[in-house]
Amino acid sequence: MTAFDCIIRNGRVATASDVFESDIGIRDGRVAALTENLSGAAETIDAAGRWVTPGGVDGHCHLDQPTSDGTRMADDFRSGTVSAAHGGTTTVIPFACQFKGQSLNDVVADYHARAADKAVIDYAFHLIISDPSPAVLETELPALIARGYTHFKLYMTYDDMKLNDRQMLDVLELARRNGAMVMIHAENSDCIGC
Repeated sequence: MTAFDCIIRNGRVATASDVFESDIGIRDGRVAALTENLSGAAETIDAAGRWVTPGGVDGHCHLDQPTSDGTRMADDFRSGTVSAAHGGTTTVIPFACQFKGQSLNDVVADYHARAADKAVIDYAFHLIISDPSPAVLETELPALIARGYTHFKLYMTYDDMKLNDRQMLDVLELARRNGAMVMIHAENSDCIGC
């Protein structure tokens, strides 16, 4: 039995805090060792002094996202994640957009269906909340936060997306109470409309 599934030799490794020459031992899809002169792998790759860095995270992208006018973003989860992987990105966080009248649970299920069998890298979702109904605020959003959907976006503009001040405060209060993070598309809708 081998100690590692793969060893990457002779890499110039960049971590969050250091840059150093090292071998990288990978076991079960995870980095298990960073040191010199590793042995015992089913596969060995010679990095030949090349840079070896952690994969990137794209925290703001739009994949297969429908819009209120019936159009859809150009990239689906296959083309978007393949492109990301070629650039060294290993995780994408596209927006899962709720339209007025939609259940957030249905939105999340729909986006997972869009990604199923297409995504070639890891993904998560930022939820866009455009209809914070009592059912969303009292039941759906707290349950989704508990399941790990801990960040969402609110709009102050665009008629089909924007929330009024009361809705904005309700969602912000819920986020604070449940330890979630809110992104706000902060533009003055009245000024834009002039």
